[in-house]
Amino acid sequence: MNVPQDPFAGAPDDALLIAFANGDGQAARYLTARLLPRVLAQATRMLGNPSEAEDVAQDAMMRLWKVAAQWRQDEAQVSSWLYRVTANLCTDRLRKRRGAVSLDQVSEPLDNSPSVPAQMQTRARMTALSDALAQLPERQAQAVSLRHLEGLSNPDIAQIMDISVRSVESLTARGKRALSDIMAGRRAELGYDDDQPE
Repeated sequence: MNVPQDPFAGAPDDALLIAFANGDGQAARYLTARLLPRVLAQATRMLGNPSEAEDVAQDAMMRLWKVAAQWRQDEAQVSSWLYRVTANLCTDRLRKRRGAVSLDQVSEPLDNSPSVPAQMQTRARMTALSDALAQLPERQAQAVSLRHLEGLSNPDIAQIMDISVRSVESLTARGKRALSDIMAGRRAELGYDDDQPE
């Protein structure tokens, strides 16, 4: 069986977005295949909850399709715009659930995880981190998430947040200090005292 070759191979994301805006549904399918896994991974890392992350990823992609007709190629990269929207949607959700995590929000253990206690500890740590991030000012939380959860470079974050690299460094440093203060009393509870010293 012959697999059809990607007609958009090598084309930039914004070219596909503009093609979609002009009525090319195939462009939307290929762009979704490119971007959705990254958006879903970002939302999952920020929220620690796969089903919530799926909702955020779908919402972010829907917002992208809505702006397609007004997209200006020279103003921003599609991926940077999408990172920003996803981070903002995650930050909103974290703020709403601040301090109140129900059993419905705790994800099921992954089948390939090493052990139930390890899974429980990882979930507890992710929930604690999500709750702590929700207590930070929005810009600090976004900078810390993009830098330390997404692994983006400071120049990439500066472009996404539309600020200078120096501002990214300042926000990240202040956010890390604030997170450390928030989490300080929970090290033993979250099992960090059992870890190797840094």
